[in-house]
Amino acid sequence: MRFILALPALAAALLPGKADAAEPGAFPYRLPDRKPDRPLSVAMERLYTQYPATTPRKNELFSNFRYTRLEGLDYHDHDGTVSRRDPSKVVRVGSRFYVWYTKRHTATPPRGAARGTDTVPSTDWDLAEIWYATSEDGFVWKEQGIAVPRPPKPQPGWRSVSTPDVLVWKRRFYLYYQGFLEMSGTRGDDCPVAASVADSPDGPWRAAGKVIIPNGAPGDWDQFSIHDPYPLVYRGQICLYYKSDMNGRPNHIRAQGLAIADDPFGPFRKHPLNPVLNSGHETALWPFKEGIAALAIRHGHEHNTIQYAPDGVAFRVMTTVSLPPTAPGPYVPDAFTDTKDGRGITWGLSHFVNAGTQDTRHSILARFDCDLSRDTHDPWMKQTEIWLKPEVYFSLGLNPHQRRRRVSEARTPQAK
Repeated sequence: MRFILALPALAAALLPGKADAAEPGAFPYRLPDRKPDRPLSVAMERLYTQYPATTPRKNELFSNFRYTRLEGLDYHDHDGTVSRRDPSKVVRVGSRFYVWYTKRHTATPPRGAARGTDTVPSTDWDLAEIWYATSEDGFVWKEQGIAVPRPPKPQPGWRSVSTPDVLVWKRRFYLYYQGFLEMSGTRGDDCPVAASVADSPDGPWRAAGKVIIPNGAPGDWDQFSIHDPYPLVYRGQICLYYKSDMNGRPNHIRAQGLAIADDPFGPFRKHPLNPVLNSGHETALWPFKEGIAALAIRHGHEHNTIQYAPDGVAFRVMTTVSLPPTAPGPYVPDAFTDTKDGRGITWGLSHFVNAGTQDTRHSILARFDCDLSRDTHDPWMKQTEIWLKPEVYFSLGLNPHQRRRRVSEARTPQAK
């Protein structure tokens, strides 16, 4: 009804002689790089006020992603007993690249919390330890061994240590990770952040033996979990971003917080505006220009977006992306230089969690490449079209229950 009533006003506005003499003509065919001095629709206004460029090809914070299988890592015939996941940022020391990750090597694949034991994992990251590998070119990797083993009970991580990330601070190396105090799935994934330090990327690593970032107080948004610790050096301080879950089932939300410290072992001060990102899971961040960029994937209204905060806190969406890397650990050359002129990223490692069959499901590491760098200009990485085989879409079809319901709906006469 409102549409019908609006028609006379719309028609009057379009009649000859009714237009304002000062009204501009049609929007120009050549898209102006700068906001034109003319009335704009909400969408076109947003094009000039929200995004850093008018087209994806000109947007330094837009890219698609290309993936490559890694060479050199064995998965025991993909029987589900060996899993590698959640790679850290990649760092370069001399001529070698280093990465740390969660590795599970158990007698059986995960069997769920109801069947988990001291030797049978409940999840892919249960009964895990932190291992590391090195590479000369980023494609072929050599596993070097355990970096952080599970400590004795009751120290944080006695059940599992997982999801590491790395900080280089004053010529020392620090690993932050989730230290599980109970089997994953007992009551979710409740765990605090623990840390270890070494004088060399090859170790030996010495555990802090304490919780570095505690869960929030009862009723706080992060009361149950502090996941995916991700440190950067920014404005002379250690800025550690992390993920938490809030709101409870079935409408739980994953968001990102920020904790800041002057010392790698803390104390860390949680930012008063937390959460600073309302979406994302395993979020990757890197210095960009004077601020921080973030790749937020998988969860929330702003999932699969790249965002930017000129102060590391006030994040705004810069673009959307397709097929972003899961649990990305990018190579960030200026992650720890306290730069005021961040250059961006071009590659890193990520994981795929659905390798194997349903009974042998495990995770594998892979390489991703992109153009999120101010120093690289790769048109192939700036294309928005991604064409997948029909089989990929059909593999995401209805389950039997959904199909039966659709058939029943189609055969039921609609009420008049």
